[in-house]
Amino acid sequence: MHTNFIDIGKGQPSLSLLPLAAWRTASDHCLAQGDAALLQYGADEGDAGFRHSLAQFLSRRYAMPVAATELVVSAGASQALDLVCTRFTRPGDTIFVEAPTYFLALDVFRDHGLQVVGIPIDDDGIRIDALQDALAQHRPAFLYTIPSFQNPSGTTMSAARRQQLIAVSQAHDLLVIADEVYQLLDFGTAPPPPLATHCHAARVLSLGSFSKICAPGLRLGWIQGAPDALRLITQSGVVQSGGGLSPFVSGVMRSLIDLGLADVVLDGLRRVYAERSAVLCGALRELLPAVTFVEPTGGYFVWAQLPMGHTAAELLPVARASGVAFHLGTRFSRSGGFAAHMRLSFAHYDAPELEEGVRRLAHAFTVSAA
Repeated sequence: MHTNFIDIGKGQPSLSLLPLAAWRTASDHCLAQGDAALLQYGADEGDAGFRHSLAQFLSRRYAMPVAATELVVSAGASQALDLVCTRFTRPGDTIFVEAPTYFLALDVFRDHGLQVVGIPIDDDGIRIDALQDALAQHRPAFLYTIPSFQNPSGTTMSAARRQQLIAVSQAHDLLVIADEVYQLLDFGTAPPPPLATHCHAARVLSLGSFSKICAPGLRLGWIQGAPDALRLITQSGVVQSGGGLSPFVSGVMRSLIDLGLADVVLDGLRRVYAERSAVLCGALRELLPAVTFVEPTGGYFVWAQLPMGHTAAELLPVARASGVAFHLGTRFSRSGGFAAHMRLSFAHYDAPELEEGVRRLAHAFTVSAA
């Protein structure tokens, strides 16, 4: 077994990318205000000052107006998704997800006893024809979608497809839960505006998080939506009992935003991820030409497909013996689909480790194919 095991399925930033110095500066700035209310229970919707700063940050980064009244603070996107399930579903309800979709979201839905129906995607995002066919058979509590740089496929929903989805939402009164945590992680060409844009015209709740654009350990995010929909969130027992979510961390994040450091951190991540993505994709083309994939334009992931006759489950043990691992495609499907797919991530490793990881993967493929 290799001592320097490389798991290129790992969807998290490397420690070198976590902004310790910037966070120390923001913490000092925040605490220097001398406001003890920072350590008190907070407002159900989150601290007003933080939501104001967050609204300004999002307005600038989304290039569209975002109001503080459209925002509720969450303890990250996963906790927000759990809140949505608590407030908008009951055990046994049916929900729609993209196929493939984020595997840990499937675990949240399982915890709530929800029946999951997968809707296929193509290069432009969720297939509207398949969605309409499914709506003819089911009345889902909501549709869960990852519109930009989707996890795991890296696909970005086109502007036209987003408009079609909103039209379907309006026609069927379909609640759309848009997981938009990768929206700001483009590599130079911004994706279409977030589905949050439509939160007043249709039933849309958008989930955002600082896990991907700053640091996962903050456990800080937000839900964007129309005030009436957000009221159902803030009336949750866990929100009211906790006196809002993450008041101290949101106070420090407000300083990070107000000092301009959140923009510096985010732009640094975009630059590094673009470089690492190019390295991973270049290595795949050179060393594993039999594998097919679409090069991502943002986010964290490459969705790679093995040639016909090969499965990722057969390859994985051989890969592990070669000192490398990845996520099985079947993890991203409730029905066990995508057996020939692997989710690879360029977020966690520098260029040399990514190249070495692909080299080991290519060796494992040759061994398993023999």
